[in-house]
Amino acid sequence: MRDARGVTENRMKKSQTASARMRRGISRGIVTAAALATVTGVAAPLIAVSAPAGTAVAATGIATEEKQRVDAAAVVHLDPSADVLLLSDHDFIHALWQKAKAGGEKYESVRLAAEDAMMSSSADDHVKFIVTGIHEAYKIDQQREKDQADAERAARLAKSQALIAVGIVNSPDLLALSDDNFIRAIMNKVAADSEVQKAAAAALAGDKAAWQAFITNGAREAHQRDVANEIKALEEKNREEAERRKELAARKNTAALFGMTPSEAVLSLSDDNFIRELLRATPADAQGTELYAAGQHAVLSSDKAVWKEYIHTGAEQAYKRDDEARRKKIADENRRRALAIQAGAEKTGMNPNLVAAAKKALAGSDEDVATFLKDDSQYRAKRQSLQSANAKLSGWYVRQSTVDGGEGFLAPVDAKGKQADREDATWVIVPALANQAGCYSFESAGKPGYYLMQKDLRVRMSANDNSDEFRKAATWCARKGLNGSGTSFESASTPGRWLRHFWGDLYAADKSGKNGFDAERDFALEATWKVSAPLAR
Repeated sequence: MRDARGVTENRMKKSQTASARMRRGISRGIVTAAALATVTGVAAPLIAVSAPAGTAVAATGIATEEKQRVDAAAVVHLDPSADVLLLSDHDFIHALWQKAKAGGEKYESVRLAAEDAMMSSSADDHVKFIVTGIHEAYKIDQQREKDQADAERAARLAKSQALIAVGIVNSPDLLALSDDNFIRAIMNKVAADSEVQKAAAAALAGDKAAWQAFITNGAREAHQRDVANEIKALEEKNREEAERRKELAARKNTAALFGMTPSEAVLSLSDDNFIRELLRATPADAQGTELYAAGQHAVLSSDKAVWKEYIHTGAEQAYKRDDEARRKKIADENRRRALAIQAGAEKTGMNPNLVAAAKKALAGSDEDVATFLKDDSQYRAKRQSLQSANAKLSGWYVRQSTVDGGEGFLAPVDAKGKQADREDATWVIVPALANQAGCYSFESAGKPGYYLMQKDLRVRMSANDNSDEFRKAATWCARKGLNGSGTSFESASTPGRWLRHFWGDLYAADKSGKNGFDAERDFALEATWKVSAPLAR
């Protein structure tokens, strides 16, 4: 133990309280105070975070007009009260950011743009965000919302088209099913051993992309194979009837692409008038499609072969071009969002695991990106562990344990150790519960809803009671490391006090000497941290 403690044995003998802490630390399997002292000049990755208190952007006045502020507030439905309009530009942006954050995904681009503006020390950047930036960001949010609504309508239409194509009556209940249950419903309604049933089974054995592919094209194509098999068998007996059924199948398939179940009267129309009837019944919001344009082009021709080609192959090809364009548009928007999330996380430096997850998703398929963008995936990607910046304490992390009543302490944790131990040393770094820009809260990975907070200056893990007092106590503001590198965390509830490990325990401390853990010696080192890869993923 003496070798591990180094040169600070005399320090340990100074108080019985310190010895008690040491004994408790040993019972946890850790080495306490001596290993935590006397190390200086530790090299650690520099993290881009907010400036220390007192050096942030000052409230130097207002460089924007009242109308510009009122217009900006209207975007996120912020009440432009007299108090709000008298805030400095920087603080006004912070108020906008709070509203955008509370609005969730609807204001995702606004929130990210506000965070960029708040991180800047340039007054011009603050003015630009209020005057134009927030409106530009909101346009992106509005377009994304529209695209999502369009995608939902397209998904519902694709289900309707699949049902029409295979000859199943549409119903709201069927259209409301999840993709996999929708496919199961089709399997139960089509003939056993049919091509549709086989394709459905194959789709269910795959992933979500396979489900969507079956609904969009697979069911219809499988039904075409079933029809082709029937016609082939019929050709041997009655070639004329086989040709009639082939023509009828082509018309029904084309009508399905338009979301229409054709009547006998429509099916009996001439080729050109059949196409005109499909175009006439097309709703206005679907008239900008390749399917519609190709149909218009066909009926403008006087060549009967052009009409027939459209019904038999042209409509199908146009529909697939529409589907590909729609998928590409969604994929491009998803990649833009993932890149924005990556860029935002890179700027704060607080969620390197989120950055890595975004990069991995962007290097993968469109489905990988879509999965990353889901709230639960992003939440899990915000997991990190907090490691001491002391080079001699490599592998020592902030953790808690049930036997210690949730009290925070520093301990060595192995990435290959027990899952419970690794979860106790893993935290989901989320935006501050107190809604302060540049600040964060540390939620337990093993106990969602429990956060690292300080009470009477002792740092512990406690359940969020949703009080203003708790939200403040569980909010830590990231600053450039007091030791010159890494990151230090200032308590939002007691400004001027910092997250510090002292004799193995965690405190909200300063260097006033008022309490034992407020000792000036080694303060900067013991109040500096490295945001590390999560021990429990």
